[in-house]
Amino acid sequence: MKPAQIVLGVAVFTLGILSVISDMRAIEPSPASPNENPTGEPAASAEGAPINTPFQTSENVTYGAVTESSAATAGPDDEADKLAKQLANPISALISVPFQANEDFGFGPSGNGYKFTLNIQPVIPISISRDWNLILRTIFPIVSQHDLFYVPNLPNNSPLQPQNRSQDGLSDTTQSFFFSPKTPGPFGLIWGIGPAFLYPTGTNVLLGTGTFSIGPTVVVLKQTGGWTMGALMNQLWSVIIEEHRKSVSQMFVQPFLSYTTKTHTTFTINTESAANWENTPGDAKWTVPLNLQISQILKIGKQPISIQIGGRYYVDAPRYGPNWGLRFVVTLLYPTGKRAESIEKTGFVK
Repeated sequence: MKPAQIVLGVAVFTLGILSVISDMRAIEPSPASPNENPTGEPAASAEGAPINTPFQTSENVTYGAVTESSAATAGPDDEADKLAKQLANPISALISVPFQANEDFGFGPSGNGYKFTLNIQPVIPISISRDWNLILRTIFPIVSQHDLFYVPNLPNNSPLQPQNRSQDGLSDTTQSFFFSPKTPGPFGLIWGIGPAFLYPTGTNVLLGTGTFSIGPTVVVLKQTGGWTMGALMNQLWSVIIEEHRKSVSQMFVQPFLSYTTKTHTTFTINTESAANWENTPGDAKWTVPLNLQISQILKIGKQPISIQIGGRYYVDAPRYGPNWGLRFVVTLLYPTGKRAESIEKTGFVK
């Protein structure tokens, strides 16, 4: 896939997302958040996501949803504080569009391979009853990878030549559906459960699994003060496999811990661990990156956004997997109802 085609596809996809968001905001009838409990405290939200090694695709998380405030007269600091704390909560009732850029290094037999992944991750919450929300979360990955499979110093008569050193295009799309109560459960626990799907949208045999996979996904978390702690998991099994491709059985596990300060800055530590149960004997099944991230709520004109930067070290990885990586995320936030009007009038984090 040519770079121009990738850019065009991203533009069309993004315009489609923003069109849907505009329509949903226009018809939003309720001034109160569907994810708030009767006392006005934020109730809940969640997501999961993919860490790709050269030989697998798994799900990779960006915390991007926010619960609305019932107080239209809240001050700038109150608004920003609620946004920052809810951004640390993987399940929520606010439309958001994260653009997550990942750069990973140390791939391949040469140890010099690297991979860039842009995950476009729209989050669309839907109130399906008085007591339940459905949070639809899609991960649309655009990949550019180089020398992940390059073997240096091959003899001229090697059957592996000529070597395909670069691949660019789309990887597989992951979509999760979380059914979540609008009020916290016992002990203040927030949870969501539902199905997850992996669609074979990869444009290159080395960018996707070539399978349609299905499995369960679940998230449980608790928020107290500035702290958010919890875990997200999913397991996917292939049900439809393209000819000459391998079956998929992979698990994603993400424990997370974050703290939000009074300046609306959030510090997060997590792992986005993926287990490929189909790996050959003798090769590591787990990919375990340890992530350290910091994010800040900002406002550009009337548009509230979150900016996040971070780095990660791979504690464990399969043979030829990455060693370390970087992440940069911009999340567009779309408050609805009276909350949107309040933010436009008061502003925050100038």
